[in-house]
Amino acid sequence: MTTRRQTGFTMLEILISLLLIAIGLLGMLGLQAQATVAEFESYQRGQALILVQDMVDRINANRGASLCYVITTDAAGGQPQLGSGTADPVCASVTGTTVTRAMADKDLVDWDSALKGAAETTGGGNVGAVLNARGCVTRDAVSGNYRVAVAWQGMSSTIAPTAVDANATCGLNQYGNETLRRELSTTFRIADLGGA
Repeated sequence: MTTRRQTGFTMLEILISLLLIAIGLLGMLGLQAQATVAEFESYQRGQALILVQDMVDRINANRGASLCYVITTDAAGGQPQLGSGTADPVCASVTGTTVTRAMADKDLVDWDSALKGAAETTGGGNVGAVLNARGCVTRDAVSGNYRVAVAWQGMSSTIAPTAVDANATCGLNQYGNETLRRELSTTFRIADLGGA
């Protein structure tokens, strides 16, 4: 009678296989976490773009009181701003009419609410907000250009916005670390349709 030698996995081979599977699963978990952060950052950028365009449209629709929308009087410091409670959205300017000034005040209050995410609520709380959003509107007195910006807090560090654009000051020093601050802005000019 001959004895046959048994073949198969040994305990050591099984443990090595389990270790390799665990390392692979941990790698996939890390990749999924990074993808989730990237998706959230992308969502916030899209929401900020919508908020910026919303304010540009509001200003263009109410050109008679366009100066009422200029809430960020300290452009270098990015102050004051909406979304944080540091700006008073009341037009005390002599620009426009009573009706256009009231429209500008309502637009600023509505934009402030949108920055805080009031458009999307669940369970009594705002869920549609860009993380710690701030909104700034400035006007260059020399060129007459308006700049509308939305700043928010990112999930991971990157280059500070002022390193790329010295005028990217909306929400400056509001997030603890400038590499966490994100800013999206647009510059535009309001045409003088009154003629000369």
